[in-house]
Amino acid sequence: MNPQDEVNRLRECLLVMQAQQKDVSAFSELVAMYERRLLYYLHRIVGESQAALDLLQDVWLTVYQRLSGLHSPETFRVWLYRIAHDRAVTIVRRQRREHDVLVQLAEEQEETWDEPCIYEAAELVHWALGQLSVPHREVLTLRFLEDLSVEQIAVVIGSPLATARSRLFHAKRAMRALIEEFKHA
Repeated sequence: MNPQDEVNRLRECLLVMQAQQKDVSAFSELVAMYERRLLYYLHRIVGESQAALDLLQDVWLTVYQRLSGLHSPETFRVWLYRIAHDRAVTIVRRQRREHDVLVQLAEEQEETWDEPCIYEAAELVHWALGQLSVPHREVLTLRFLEDLSVEQIAVVIGSPLATARSRLFHAKRAMRALIEEFKHA
C-alpha cells in the first residue's frame, strides 16, 4: 500500500469515528467521498437514473441511522456497499415483479446499438456493462471501479468467497465476449 492510500484510509477511519459521534461535518465528508461512486454503482444495478438517485438517498439515510453500530471503522467502505447492495437488490426484485425490466432494458439497449458514441472505449465498456446480468455488472463495478478485493466483494454481495471469484471470472468472460462481438460486427 502506498503512503497516500494509507493516509486516505486513516482519514476515512477518523471521519467514520467522528460521524459515529454525530459530527455532521464528518458525515458530510464521507458522503462527499463516496456519493458519486456509490451513485454510479447503484445506477449500474438498477438501471434508471431517478431510481438510483432515490436509492442513493435511502442508502445514506440508512448509513446515518446505523453508523453508530459499525464496530470497525476500517470496514466502512465494504459496509456501505453492502447496504447499497441490499437496497438495490430489493429494488431490482420489486421491478422484476412489477415489470419485466431486464427485457425492456435489453430492447432499449439494442435500439441504441448504432449510435456513434458507442465507438469510444469508455462508452463501449458502459454499454457492455449494461448488457450483462445484474450480478455480473455488480461484481465488475465493485472490482474495477471501486477497487474492492474479491474477499470484500464476497462480503458486499453476501456470498461465499468461491461464489464471488466464480461470478467475477464469468462476468469478465461475458464482458470480453460482448466487446469482441461488437468489434467484429
